[in-house]
Amino acid sequence: MLNISNNELHKKIPLSNFNSGKMVFEKEYYKVINKFLLVFAIIVLIILFLPWTQNITGQGQVTTLKLNQRPQTIQSQIPGRIEEWFVQEGDFVNKGDTILRISEVKSEYFDERLVERTSEQINAKSSSVTAYDGKVEALNNQIVALQQERQLKLKQAENKLLQSKLKVKSDSIDFEASKTNMDIAERQYNRTVTLQEEGLKAVKDVEEKRLKLQENQAKLVSQENKLLASINEVINAEVEIGRIRAEYADKISKAQSDMFTAKSNQFDAKAQVTKLENDRTNYQKRNDLLYVTAPQNGYINKALRGGIGVTFKEGEEIVGIMPSQFELAVETYVRPIDLPLLHIGEKVRVQFDGWPAIVFSGWPNVSYGTYGAKVVAIENFISDNGRYRVLLAPDETDYEWPKAIRVGSGARTIALLNDVPIWYEVWRQLNSFPPDYYTPEISEAKDKKK
Repeated sequence: MLNISNNELHKKIPLSNFNSGKMVFEKEYYKVINKFLLVFAIIVLIILFLPWTQNITGQGQVTTLKLNQRPQTIQSQIPGRIEEWFVQEGDFVNKGDTILRISEVKSEYFDERLVERTSEQINAKSSSVTAYDGKVEALNNQIVALQQERQLKLKQAENKLLQSKLKVKSDSIDFEASKTNMDIAERQYNRTVTLQEEGLKAVKDVEEKRLKLQENQAKLVSQENKLLASINEVINAEVEIGRIRAEYADKISKAQSDMFTAKSNQFDAKAQVTKLENDRTNYQKRNDLLYVTAPQNGYINKALRGGIGVTFKEGEEIVGIMPSQFELAVETYVRPIDLPLLHIGEKVRVQFDGWPAIVFSGWPNVSYGTYGAKVVAIENFISDNGRYRVLLAPDETDYEWPKAIRVGSGARTIALLNDVPIWYEVWRQLNSFPPDYYTPEISEAKDKKK
Protein backbone atom coordinates (compact mmCIF):
# COMPACT_ATOMS: atom_id res chain seq x y z
CA MET A 1 0.00 0.00 0.00
CA LEU A 2 2.83 2.35 0.73
CA ASN A 3 4.48 1.37 -2.56
CA ILE A 4 7.83 0.87 -0.85
CA SER A 5 8.39 -2.63 -2.20
CA ASN A 6 10.21 -3.33 -5.40
CA ASN A 7 7.49 -5.69 -6.38
CA GLU A 8 5.01 -3.91 -8.65
CA LEU A 9 1.66 -5.32 -7.71
CA HIS A 10 -0.31 -3.86 -10.62
CA LYS A 11 1.81 -5.79 -13.05
CA LYS A 12 1.15 -9.09 -11.34
CA ILE A 13 -2.50 -8.51 -10.48
CA PRO A 14 -4.62 -6.64 -13.06
CA LEU A 15 -6.56 -3.93 -11.24
CA SER A 16 -9.21 -3.77 -13.93
CA ASN A 17 -10.54 -7.13 -12.71
CA PHE A 18 -11.78 -5.45 -9.57
CA ASN A 19 -14.92 -3.37 -9.43
CA SER A 20 -13.11 -0.38 -7.92
CA GLY A 21 -10.46 -0.56 -10.65
CA LYS A 22 -13.10 -0.62 -13.32
CA MET A 23 -14.77 2.46 -11.79
CA VAL A 24 -11.47 4.40 -11.79
CA PHE A 25 -9.70 3.40 -14.98
CA GLU A 26 -12.57 2.79 -17.34
CA LYS A 27 -14.51 6.14 -16.89
CA GLU A 28 -14.78 8.36 -20.06
CA TYR A 29 -15.02 11.81 -18.42
CA TYR A 30 -11.28 12.05 -17.89
CA LYS A 31 -10.81 11.85 -21.62
CA VAL A 32 -13.37 14.64 -22.23
CA ILE A 33 -11.69 16.94 -19.72
CA ASN A 34 -8.33 16.29 -21.28
CA LYS A 35 -9.65 17.04 -24.72
CA PHE A 36 -11.33 20.20 -23.45
CA LEU A 37 -8.16 21.40 -21.76
CA LEU A 38 -6.19 20.71 -24.91
CA VAL A 39 -8.63 22.63 -27.11
CA PHE A 40 -8.76 25.48 -24.58
CA ALA A 41 -4.96 25.71 -24.51
CA ILE A 42 -4.87 25.79 -28.32
CA ILE A 43 -7.53 28.55 -28.37
CA VAL A 44 -5.67 30.58 -25.74
CA LEU A 45 -2.46 30.19 -27.70
CA ILE A 46 -4.19 31.41 -30.86
CA ILE A 47 -5.76 34.33 -28.99
CA LEU A 48 -2.37 35.37 -27.66
CA PHE A 49 -1.23 35.95 -31.24
CA LEU A 50 -4.34 37.91 -32.29
CA PRO A 51 -3.85 41.66 -32.93
CA TRP A 52 -4.62 44.07 -30.13
CA THR A 53 -4.88 47.84 -30.53
CA GLN A 54 -3.03 49.69 -27.78
CA ASN A 55 -4.99 52.63 -26.42
CA ILE A 56 -5.04 55.45 -23.91
CA THR A 57 -8.23 55.82 -21.92
CA GLY A 58 -9.45 58.97 -20.27
CA GLN A 59 -12.46 60.51 -18.59
CA GLY A 60 -13.91 63.85 -19.69
CA GLN A 61 -17.05 65.71 -20.50
CA VAL A 62 -18.86 67.16 -23.45
CA THR A 63 -18.05 70.79 -24.28
CA THR A 64 -18.11 73.01 -27.37
CA LEU A 65 -15.44 73.32 -30.02
CA LYS A 66 -15.38 77.13 -30.20
CA LEU A 67 -14.95 79.40 -27.22
CA ASN A 68 -17.87 81.67 -28.13
CA GLN A 69 -20.24 78.69 -28.09
CA ARG A 70 -19.68 77.60 -24.49
CA PRO A 71 -22.06 78.28 -21.61
CA GLN A 72 -21.42 81.67 -20.10
CA THR A 73 -22.69 84.07 -17.50
CA ILE A 74 -23.86 87.62 -18.14
CA GLN A 75 -22.39 90.36 -15.97
CA SER A 76 -23.17 94.02 -15.60
CA GLN A 77 -20.38 96.50 -16.33
CA ILE A 78 -21.71 98.87 -13.66
CA PRO A 79 -23.02 98.30 -10.12
CA GLY A 80 -26.76 98.55 -9.80
CA ARG A 81 -30.05 97.47 -8.30
CA ILE A 82 -32.39 95.03 -10.03
CA GLU A 83 -35.67 96.74 -10.91
CA GLU A 84 -37.42 94.49 -13.44
CA TRP A 85 -36.98 91.06 -15.09
CA PHE A 86 -38.06 90.48 -18.70
CA VAL A 87 -37.23 86.75 -18.98
CA GLN A 88 -37.47 83.59 -16.96
CA GLU A 89 -35.34 80.46 -16.80
CA GLY A 90 -35.59 78.32 -19.94
CA ASP A 91 -36.61 81.22 -22.24
CA PHE A 92 -34.96 81.60 -25.63
CA VAL A 93 -33.51 85.04 -26.30
CA ASN A 94 -32.04 86.63 -29.39
CA LYS A 95 -28.91 88.72 -29.41
CA GLY A 96 -29.71 92.18 -28.03
CA ASP A 97 -32.93 91.16 -26.24
CA THR A 98 -33.41 92.84 -22.86
CA ILE A 99 -33.01 90.47 -19.93
CA LEU A 100 -33.47 92.84 -16.99
CA ARG A 101 -33.52 96.52 -16.09
CA ILE A 102 -31.36 97.94 -13.28
CA SER A 103 -31.03 101.33 -11.60
CA GLU A 104 -28.07 103.35 -10.34
CA VAL A 105 -26.72 102.96 -6.83
CA LYS A 106 -24.03 105.66 -6.99
CA SER A 107 -25.12 109.15 -5.92
CA GLU A 108 -23.19 110.96 -8.68
CA TYR A 109 -25.45 109.35 -11.30
CA PHE A 110 -28.82 109.86 -9.62
CA ASP A 111 -29.69 112.95 -11.70
CA GLU A 112 -32.06 111.86 -14.46
CA ARG A 113 -31.14 114.95 -16.53
CA LEU A 114 -27.41 114.36 -16.20
CA VAL A 115 -26.86 114.03 -19.96
CA GLU A 116 -28.96 117.14 -20.67
CA ARG A 117 -27.13 119.25 -18.10
CA THR A 118 -23.78 118.07 -19.44
CA SER A 119 -24.89 119.16 -22.93
CA GLU A 120 -25.69 122.62 -21.56
CA GLN A 121 -22.23 122.84 -20.02
CA ILE A 122 -20.74 121.85 -23.37
CA ASN A 123 -22.68 124.60 -25.14
CA ALA A 124 -21.51 127.20 -22.59
CA LYS A 125 -17.89 126.15 -22.90
CA SER A 126 -18.19 126.10 -26.71
CA SER A 127 -19.40 129.72 -26.58
CA SER A 128 -16.38 130.54 -24.43
CA VAL A 129 -14.13 129.00 -27.08
CA THR A 130 -15.83 131.16 -29.74
CA ALA A 131 -15.33 134.28 -27.59
CA TYR A 132 -11.66 133.50 -27.20
CA ASP A 133 -11.46 133.13 -30.98
CA GLY A 134 -12.73 136.71 -31.34
CA LYS A 135 -10.32 137.98 -28.70
CA VAL A 136 -7.36 136.32 -30.38
CA GLU A 137 -8.38 137.78 -33.75
CA ALA A 138 -8.72 141.28 -32.22
CA LEU A 139 -5.30 141.02 -30.59
CA ASN A 140 -3.79 139.87 -33.88
CA ASN A 141 -5.28 142.96 -35.58
CA GLN A 142 -3.91 145.13 -32.77
CA ILE A 143 -0.44 143.65 -33.23
CA VAL A 144 -0.58 144.31 -36.98
CA ALA A 145 -1.67 147.93 -36.34
CA LEU A 146 1.15 148.47 -33.83
CA GLN A 147 3.67 147.05 -36.27
CA GLN A 148 2.44 149.39 -39.01
CA GLU A 149 2.45 152.38 -36.64
CA ARG A 150 5.98 151.49 -35.54
CA GLN A 151 7.14 151.50 -39.15
CA LEU A 152 5.61 154.95 -39.73
CA LYS A 153 7.05 156.35 -36.52
CA LEU A 154 10.46 154.97 -37.33
CA LYS A 155 10.33 156.39 -40.83
CA GLN A 156 9.35 159.79 -39.40
CA ALA A 157 12.19 159.65 -36.87
CA GLU A 158 14.65 158.54 -39.53
CA ASN A 159 13.60 161.49 -41.74
CA LYS A 160 14.10 163.82 -38.81
CA LEU A 161 17.51 162.28 -38.22
CA LEU A 162 18.38 162.82 -41.85
CA GLN A 163 17.23 166.46 -41.64
CA SER A 164 19.32 166.94 -38.51
CA LYS A 165 22.36 165.49 -40.25
CA LEU A 166 21.84 167.80 -43.24
CA LYS A 167 21.43 170.77 -40.91
CA VAL A 168 24.68 169.79 -39.17
CA LYS A 169 26.35 169.69 -42.55
CA SER A 170 24.92 173.12 -43.49
CA ASP A 171 25.84 174.61 -40.13
CA SER A 172 29.34 173.17 -40.37
CA ILE A 173 29.73 174.85 -43.76
CA ASP A 174 28.48 178.16 -42.30
CA PHE A 175 30.84 177.69 -39.38
CA GLU A 176 33.78 177.17 -41.72
CA ALA A 177 32.71 180.24 -43.70
CA SER A 178 32.55 182.24 -40.46
CA LYS A 179 36.02 181.07 -39.57
CA THR A 180 37.29 182.15 -43.00
CA ASN A 181 35.62 185.56 -42.61
CA MET A 182 37.13 185.78 -39.16
CA ASP A 183 40.60 185.14 -40.58
CA ILE A 184 40.09 187.72 -43.33
CA ALA A 185 38.78 190.31 -40.91
CA GLU A 186 41.67 189.67 -38.56
CA ARG A 187 44.25 190.05 -41.39
CA GLN A 188 42.53 193.22 -42.59
CA TYR A 189 42.52 194.63 -39.09
CA ASN A 190 46.18 193.85 -38.62
CA ARG A 191 47.06 195.40 -41.98
CA THR A 192 45.06 198.55 -41.22
CA VAL A 193 46.76 198.85 -37.83
CA THR A 194 50.17 198.56 -39.54
CA LEU A 195 49.27 201.13 -42.17
CA GLN A 196 47.88 203.49 -39.52
CA GLU A 197 51.12 203.24 -37.62
CA GLU A 198 52.96 204.13 -40.83
CA GLY A 199 50.59 207.02 -41.31
CA LEU A 200 48.93 205.64 -44.38
CA LYS A 201 45.58 204.99 -42.75
CA ALA A 202 43.48 207.01 -40.44
CA VAL A 203 42.37 205.95 -36.97
CA LYS A 204 38.85 205.83 -38.28
CA ASP A 205 39.78 203.04 -40.65
CA VAL A 206 41.34 201.09 -37.83
CA GLU A 207 38.19 201.42 -35.77
CA GLU A 208 36.04 200.27 -38.69
CA LYS A 209 38.24 197.20 -39.17
CA ARG A 210 38.09 196.44 -35.44
CA LEU A 211 34.30 196.68 -35.51
CA LYS A 212 34.13 194.36 -38.47
CA LEU A 213 36.48 191.92 -36.74
CA GLN A 214 34.26 191.88 -33.70
CA GLU A 215 31.18 191.24 -35.86
CA ASN A 216 32.92 188.29 -37.51
CA GLN A 217 33.90 186.95 -34.09
CA ALA A 218 30.24 187.16 -32.98
CA LYS A 219 29.10 185.39 -36.15
CA LEU A 220 31.71 182.70 -35.59
CA VAL A 221 30.45 182.07 -32.07
CA SER A 222 26.84 182.08 -33.32
CA GLN A 223 27.60 179.60 -36.10
CA GLU A 224 29.44 177.35 -33.65
CA ASN A 225 26.37 177.38 -31.38
CA LYS A 226 24.14 176.49 -34.34
CA LEU A 227 26.48 173.65 -35.30
CA LEU A 228 26.45 172.27 -31.76
CA ALA A 229 22.65 172.61 -31.66
CA SER A 230 22.37 170.69 -34.94
CA ILE A 231 24.65 167.95 -33.64
CA ASN A 232 22.49 167.78 -30.53
CA GLU A 233 19.40 167.42 -32.75
CA VAL A 234 21.06 164.48 -34.52
CA ILE A 235 21.70 162.80 -31.16
CA ASN A 236 18.10 163.50 -30.09
CA ALA A 237 16.82 162.00 -33.35
CA GLU A 238 18.87 158.84 -32.80
CA VAL A 239 17.61 158.61 -29.21
CA GLU A 240 14.05 159.08 -30.48
CA ILE A 241 14.46 156.18 -32.89
CA GLY A 242 15.62 153.94 -30.05
CA ARG A 243 12.75 155.14 -27.86
CA ILE A 244 10.19 154.40 -30.59
CA ARG A 245 11.58 150.92 -31.12
CA ALA A 246 11.54 150.17 -27.39
CA GLU A 247 8.07 151.65 -26.92
CA TYR A 248 6.48 149.68 -29.74
CA ALA A 249 8.38 146.52 -28.85
CA ASP A 250 6.83 146.78 -25.38
CA LYS A 251 3.36 147.43 -26.81
CA ILE A 252 3.63 144.59 -29.33
CA SER A 253 5.02 142.21 -26.68
CA LYS A 254 2.14 143.06 -24.36
CA ALA A 255 -0.38 142.48 -27.14
CA GLN A 256 1.29 139.16 -28.04
CA SER A 257 1.28 138.15 -24.37
CA ASP A 258 -2.43 138.92 -24.19
CA MET A 259 -2.95 136.93 -27.39
CA PHE A 260 -1.05 133.89 -26.04
CA THR A 261 -3.00 134.14 -22.79
CA ALA A 262 -6.23 134.18 -24.79
CA LYS A 263 -5.05 131.18 -26.82
CA SER A 264 -4.10 129.35 -23.63
CA ASN A 265 -7.54 130.03 -22.18
CA GLN A 266 -9.05 128.95 -25.47
CA PHE A 267 -7.13 125.65 -25.43
CA ASP A 268 -8.15 125.11 -21.81
CA ALA A 269 -11.78 125.74 -22.76
CA LYS A 270 -11.47 123.30 -25.68
CA ALA A 271 -10.00 120.69 -23.32
CA GLN A 272 -12.91 121.21 -20.95
CA VAL A 273 -15.34 120.87 -23.86
CA THR A 274 -13.65 117.61 -24.91
CA LYS A 275 -13.79 116.31 -21.35
CA LEU A 276 -17.45 117.24 -21.03
CA GLU A 277 -18.21 115.56 -24.36
CA ASN A 278 -16.40 112.46 -23.10
CA ASP A 279 -18.42 112.60 -19.89
CA ARG A 280 -21.65 113.00 -21.85
CA THR A 281 -20.79 109.99 -24.03
CA ASN A 282 -19.96 107.97 -20.92
CA TYR A 283 -23.25 109.01 -19.31
CA GLN A 284 -25.15 108.00 -22.44
CA LYS A 285 -23.37 104.65 -22.55
CA ARG A 286 -24.02 104.20 -18.84
CA ASN A 287 -27.73 104.85 -19.40
CA ASP A 288 -27.70 102.13 -22.07
CA LEU A 289 -26.07 99.76 -19.57
CA LEU A 290 -29.09 100.11 -17.30
CA TYR A 291 -30.68 97.50 -19.59
CA VAL A 292 -28.79 94.17 -19.50
CA THR A 293 -29.08 92.48 -22.92
CA ALA A 294 -28.24 89.06 -24.32
CA PRO A 295 -24.79 88.88 -25.97
CA GLN A 296 -25.91 86.15 -28.40
CA ASN A 297 -28.79 83.83 -29.25
CA GLY A 298 -29.35 81.23 -26.57
CA TYR A 299 -31.36 79.87 -23.67
CA ILE A 300 -31.52 81.34 -20.18
CA ASN A 301 -30.10 78.67 -17.86
CA LYS A 302 -30.24 80.00 -14.32
CA ALA A 303 -30.71 83.37 -12.65
CA LEU A 304 -27.76 83.81 -10.30
CA ARG A 305 -29.19 87.05 -8.88
CA GLY A 306 -32.94 86.73 -8.45
CA GLY A 307 -35.60 88.99 -7.00
CA ILE A 308 -36.31 92.73 -7.15
CA GLY A 309 -34.26 95.34 -5.33
CA VAL A 310 -31.16 93.15 -5.09
CA THR A 311 -27.95 95.16 -5.46
CA PHE A 312 -24.72 93.89 -6.99
CA LYS A 313 -21.26 95.12 -7.87
CA GLU A 314 -19.82 95.57 -11.35
CA GLY A 315 -18.61 92.30 -12.88
CA GLU A 316 -20.79 90.07 -10.70
CA GLU A 317 -22.56 87.19 -12.44
CA ILE A 318 -26.29 87.81 -12.86
CA VAL A 319 -27.67 85.13 -15.15
CA GLY A 320 -26.32 82.17 -17.16
CA ILE A 321 -26.96 81.64 -20.87
CA MET A 322 -26.33 78.69 -23.20
CA PRO A 323 -25.80 79.54 -26.90
CA SER A 324 -28.35 77.97 -29.23
CA GLN A 325 -25.87 77.23 -32.01
CA PHE A 326 -22.79 75.23 -31.08
CA GLU A 327 -20.43 72.56 -32.31
CA LEU A 328 -19.96 69.72 -29.84
CA ALA A 329 -16.55 68.56 -28.66
CA VAL A 330 -15.16 66.46 -25.82
CA GLU A 331 -12.50 67.52 -23.37
CA THR A 332 -10.71 64.57 -21.83
CA TYR A 333 -7.75 64.25 -19.47
CA VAL A 334 -4.80 61.90 -19.91
CA ARG A 335 -1.87 60.97 -17.67
CA PRO A 336 1.43 62.80 -18.18
CA ILE A 337 3.08 59.49 -19.12
CA ASP A 338 0.64 59.09 -22.03
CA LEU A 339 0.88 62.67 -23.30
CA PRO A 340 3.85 62.14 -25.71
CA LEU A 341 1.82 59.44 -27.51
CA LEU A 342 -0.96 61.83 -28.55
CA HIS A 343 -0.77 63.95 -31.69
CA ILE A 344 -3.02 66.42 -33.46
CA GLY A 345 -5.40 64.52 -35.73
CA GLU A 346 -5.19 61.31 -33.63
CA LYS A 347 -8.22 59.00 -33.94
CA VAL A 348 -10.19 58.53 -30.71
CA ARG A 349 -13.30 56.54 -29.79
CA VAL A 350 -15.81 58.23 -27.47
CA GLN A 351 -18.47 56.64 -25.25
CA PHE A 352 -21.11 59.07 -23.96
CA ASP A 353 -22.86 58.73 -20.63
CA GLY A 354 -26.44 57.56 -21.08
CA TRP A 355 -25.81 55.85 -24.44
CA PRO A 356 -25.56 52.03 -24.25
CA ALA A 357 -22.27 50.70 -25.53
CA ILE A 358 -20.37 47.44 -25.74
CA VAL A 359 -16.71 48.38 -25.68
CA PHE A 360 -13.70 46.21 -26.51
CA SER A 361 -10.89 48.65 -26.01
CA GLY A 362 -8.39 46.53 -27.92
CA TRP A 363 -10.78 45.77 -30.80
CA PRO A 364 -12.43 49.04 -31.75
CA ASN A 365 -13.91 47.53 -34.91
CA VAL A 366 -16.13 45.18 -32.96
CA SER A 367 -17.17 47.72 -30.33
CA TYR A 368 -20.73 49.05 -30.36
CA GLY A 369 -22.06 52.39 -29.17
CA THR A 370 -18.83 54.38 -29.50
CA TYR A 371 -18.35 57.34 -31.81
CA GLY A 372 -15.36 58.61 -33.71
CA ALA A 373 -13.41 61.72 -32.79
CA LYS A 374 -10.03 63.29 -33.50
CA VAL A 375 -7.60 65.34 -31.44
CA VAL A 376 -7.70 69.05 -32.30
CA ALA A 377 -5.86 70.59 -29.33
CA ILE A 378 -3.50 69.42 -26.59
CA GLU A 379 -2.97 71.59 -23.53
CA ASN A 380 0.64 72.49 -22.79
CA PHE A 381 0.18 72.93 -19.05
CA ILE A 382 -1.01 70.38 -16.53
CA SER A 383 -4.50 70.82 -15.07
CA ASP A 384 -5.48 70.93 -11.41
CA ASN A 385 -6.32 67.23 -11.44
CA GLY A 386 -2.73 66.31 -12.33
CA ARG A 387 -3.53 65.42 -15.94
CA TYR A 388 -3.31 67.09 -19.32
CA ARG A 389 -6.41 68.33 -21.09
CA VAL A 390 -7.06 67.17 -24.67
CA LEU A 391 -9.83 68.59 -26.88
CA LEU A 392 -11.60 66.24 -29.30
CA ALA A 393 -13.79 67.14 -32.28
CA PRO A 394 -16.20 64.85 -34.17
CA ASP A 395 -14.67 62.71 -36.90
CA GLU A 396 -16.48 63.54 -40.16
CA THR A 397 -15.63 60.12 -41.59
CA ASP A 398 -17.36 58.27 -38.73
CA TYR A 399 -20.92 58.09 -37.40
CA GLU A 400 -22.55 61.39 -36.50
CA TRP A 401 -22.73 62.10 -32.79
CA PRO A 402 -26.16 61.81 -31.13
CA LYS A 403 -28.30 64.94 -31.37
CA ALA A 404 -29.52 64.68 -27.79
CA ILE A 405 -26.09 65.09 -26.23
CA ARG A 406 -25.91 68.07 -23.87
CA VAL A 407 -22.91 70.14 -22.97
CA GLY A 408 -21.51 69.02 -19.63
CA SER A 409 -22.45 65.35 -19.84
CA GLY A 410 -19.75 62.78 -19.13
CA ALA A 411 -17.71 60.91 -21.70
CA ARG A 412 -15.12 58.14 -21.75
CA THR A 413 -12.44 58.30 -24.45
CA ILE A 414 -10.15 55.68 -25.98
CA ALA A 415 -7.22 56.92 -28.07
CA LEU A 416 -6.11 54.25 -30.54
CA LEU A 417 -2.36 53.57 -30.91
CA ASN A 418 -0.31 50.70 -32.37
CA ASP A 419 -1.55 47.20 -33.20
CA VAL A 420 0.38 44.59 -31.19
CA PRO A 421 -0.19 40.88 -30.33
CA ILE A 422 -2.28 40.17 -27.27
CA TRP A 423 0.60 38.35 -25.56
CA TYR A 424 2.70 41.51 -25.86
CA GLU A 425 -0.07 43.65 -24.39
CA VAL A 426 -0.54 41.21 -21.48
CA TRP A 427 3.18 41.26 -20.84
CA ARG A 428 3.19 45.08 -20.99
CA GLN A 429 0.28 45.38 -18.58
CA LEU A 430 1.82 42.91 -16.12
CA ASN A 431 5.04 44.93 -16.12
CA SER A 432 3.24 48.32 -16.01
CA PHE A 433 5.07 49.53 -19.12
CA PRO A 434 3.63 52.48 -21.12
CA PRO A 435 2.26 51.89 -24.63
CA ASP A 436 4.74 51.92 -27.51
CA TYR A 437 5.89 55.38 -28.58
CA TYR A 438 5.24 55.99 -32.24
CA THR A 439 4.84 58.79 -34.79
CA PRO A 440 1.66 58.85 -36.88
CA GLU A 441 1.89 58.49 -40.65
CA ILE A 442 0.49 61.97 -41.18
CA SER A 443 3.35 63.58 -39.32
CA GLU A 444 5.88 61.43 -41.22
CA ALA A 445 4.36 62.52 -44.55
CA LYS A 446 4.55 66.18 -43.55
CA ASP A 447 8.20 65.76 -42.53
CA LYS A 448 9.01 64.23 -45.89
CA LYS A 449 7.35 67.14 -47.71
CA LYS A 450 9.35 69.64 -45.66
